[in-house]
Amino acid sequence: MKRREFITLLGGAAAGWPLASTAQQPKVPTIGVLVIGNTDPEEFWRVFRQGLRDFGYVEGQNIRFEFRSAEGQANRVPDLAVELVRLKVDVIVTWFTPTTQAAKQATREIPIVMADAGDPIGTGLVASLARPGGNVTGIAGITAELSGKCIELIRDMLPSVRRVTALANATDPFSKPFLEHVQLAGEASGTTINAVRISSREQFEGAFAAMEKERPDAVIVQPSLPSKRAAELALKYRVPAVSVPRWFAEEGGLMSYSARFADLYRKAAVYVDKILKGVQPADLPVEQPTIFELVINLRTEELGLTIPPAFLARADKVIE
Repeated sequence: MKRREFITLLGGAAAGWPLASTAQQPKVPTIGVLVIGNTDPEEFWRVFRQGLRDFGYVEGQNIRFEFRSAEGQANRVPDLAVELVRLKVDVIVTWFTPTTQAAKQATREIPIVMADAGDPIGTGLVASLARPGGNVTGIAGITAELSGKCIELIRDMLPSVRRVTALANATDPFSKPFLEHVQLAGEASGTTINAVRISSREQFEGAFAAMEKERPDAVIVQPSLPSKRAAELALKYRVPAVSVPRWFAEEGGLMSYSARFADLYRKAAVYVDKILKGVQPADLPVEQPTIFELVINLRTEELGLTIPPAFLARADKVIE
């Protein structure tokens, strides 16, 4: 073989090496996950990843994750959303309304899957449930409606209740529908609702401290506020406290009434799988939960309450 022919052959082979290498290493999709961190995301993170494993996704082999938590500091959420966009993740999965809103503001191209976001139509996240119309889809929590139901349940459990303090997260756009439904339920049941908007940890602690002087009959806590701390402070100041998420009762609150959250987290994995297989978010209708759980925590003896047996019988779970 002549020297010139050999060099030409060698150059042609070398040119093919990067192509062969690329063919052997297909792109691994990256899922960005964004949470506020006020509430422990452990269950959500565990169930969601297991849902993807059930579809054959193995972390480090055919899928990667970029997990970001604002660790309870709502002002950090927008920057974390921008960071995920900068990393060019393939899908962003959000937990709660503020993270979904921050992700949507950061990108109109990357698909966004809500693992649970309240009132996505009212907060402008989607055009409608049947036709989201943009890059956002997933699970629409009906937390606002359930918050109103919690007021009804408080009156059923404690008929003497007349004044309820509603603690709302002022940094969360969902606070508006949350308070609207609580106020409507209060009007329907003859219950006075005192809305307190919280925008900092200091205000959060101070709101409970104020209850020592002017004690309400009960308090309802918006889910994106620190639930465990809320339960601790409610016991400290001897005020019956309720919220929507199940974990509120499990962390020390008196009662919760919520969707079965594990179902929502698994469903979020279904959305991600469909999007990775080429379905557009705008073509995936937003779903709502259909199964709900009433949890009552009887470990709140410090409150000195007597709960009617008939009401206890309605509970799906009683913590004793």
